[in-house]
Amino acid sequence: MALTTPSPPQEATPTLWTPFTFAVFRAIWIASVVSNIGTWMQNVAGVWLVTTLTTSALLVALMQTATSLPAFLLSMPAGAIADLIDRRRLLLFTQGFMAVVALLLGGLTLLGEVSAFGVLALTFVLGIGAAINAPVWQTVTVELVPRRVLGFAITLNGVSNNIARAIGPAIGGVIIAYYSPGWVFLVNAVSFLGTFAVIYTWKRQADVTSGPAENFMGALRAGMRYVQYSPAIYAVLFRTFAFSFGASAMWGLLSVVIARRLHLSSGSYGVMLSWLGAGAIAGAFLMGRVGNRLNYNQRVLLGTLVFVGTNVALALAPSILWLYPVMFVSGVAWLMTMTSFSTTVQLNVPKWVQARVVSMYMLVFQAGLSLGSVVWGELADRASLELALLATAGWMLLSMLLAIPFPMRSGEGLNLEPAGHWPTPTIAGDVDPDDGPVVVMVEYQVEPENQPAFRLAAEQLTRLRLRDGSLRAGVFTDIAAPTRITEFFYVATWGEHERQHHRFTKEDLAVEARVRQLHSGPEPPRVTHFLAFPKSTNVEVPTPYETMESPQ
Repeated sequence: MALTTPSPPQEATPTLWTPFTFAVFRAIWIASVVSNIGTWMQNVAGVWLVTTLTTSALLVALMQTATSLPAFLLSMPAGAIADLIDRRRLLLFTQGFMAVVALLLGGLTLLGEVSAFGVLALTFVLGIGAAINAPVWQTVTVELVPRRVLGFAITLNGVSNNIARAIGPAIGGVIIAYYSPGWVFLVNAVSFLGTFAVIYTWKRQADVTSGPAENFMGALRAGMRYVQYSPAIYAVLFRTFAFSFGASAMWGLLSVVIARRLHLSSGSYGVMLSWLGAGAIAGAFLMGRVGNRLNYNQRVLLGTLVFVGTNVALALAPSILWLYPVMFVSGVAWLMTMTSFSTTVQLNVPKWVQARVVSMYMLVFQAGLSLGSVVWGELADRASLELALLATAGWMLLSMLLAIPFPMRSGEGLNLEPAGHWPTPTIAGDVDPDDGPVVVMVEYQVEPENQPAFRLAAEQLTRLRLRDGSLRAGVFTDIAAPTRITEFFYVATWGEHERQHHRFTKEDLAVEARVRQLHSGPEPPRVTHFLAFPKSTNVEVPTPYETMESPQ
């Protein structure tokens, strides 16, 4: 039976359970729980296998890098691809690819033909599939539920991963103890089949193209430019890197704490991850009840403070009994912080650039995990495990100061649908989408007493022009007539300017309206489009000197 996205039931105040009323979201969520269980089983088996194959804490910590580095390298290209091609087909490819890699790793392990470096290498290849899959998987949620329940849907996605974290490590630990890590890898390969089947039956509505199609490099540049001129987005990116760089110590060194400092088995490592997962699940219900009392900025600060204590406890706790409640509270903090980052990003980004911005968010997050794993692992090898964990706690404490220059801004209530209010410019003759560059000029009449306010409003509008595709933008005053002010923006091609028409959102209308309210002329502001002078010669060319007749 094919899955479609039905109309939502009668609108009511959304709750944590509201996303489950949408059939496709519900089916994909269930399949993702199964797949995530397999992934967490694989993570435990991979880390523990490397721990038994080598004595180097650095190599163990590099398992986190092997998982995270592909995302660092491929997140941005993957985001551009996800915005350009059919997302359903891309998901089918990535799920099949990861199943094959997990199957290969399982077979080699059972045959005894794998080394610590081999596990790292195949984990890296599996991470490539995950890196391509992640941006499109994140943006699919936006298509399955309406904007008003998106925050709850993202929280449930976090619950899915943490249910798996609570169950998967325990199951993985039992299989490792009684059988072999190779069987865990094979189970993970099978777990991808449920997600593949659900995605295969999903009849996704085709995207309606707005403006000329983008090419890959142009799409990549557009995504980076959008982030560059979006303060709400790059504030999240700074905070995300600082948090993930510090949090990587817990993920990268937890198995070393269990095996080397506390001298316990793989089962204890799995139980610790289960406590983390249980805390995250509890955190989802806690956020559903009291989450509205804290804004996203406050949630991140609280989560960071909890992780300061987490790292201190991992360094100094005398027994594992002390760490059980610490891991539980850390799970709550992890879910609260990560859903705050993810929801803030997705609520502040329109659909046309969504996968690209999400991919950059994930790139920054994975960069923090990858770099942090190397730094803290190397410090643990060269100094001591305890010093590395205490240094991490100090880092996270200092990172809380970033809330001052980079506060997180909620995107709830923003209307990011295309405004569609710009009239199509009059064109004399044919203009190819690749023709350019293009200069657009908007002429205003602004009285002297209104010019300070106009300048401030125009600065915001200039940022929007640059964000949506302009290479340059600015405002000029006619020195002969100071009340005549001209806004200009410079775009690479005519096709890119047409895409600007579709990128300007209803939320942006308020910025443009503030500028136009200060225009005092009898007519609306005059808009003129200029295209670069054609390559073909269309003016009279003087006759070369040598061919000119001598004067009589």
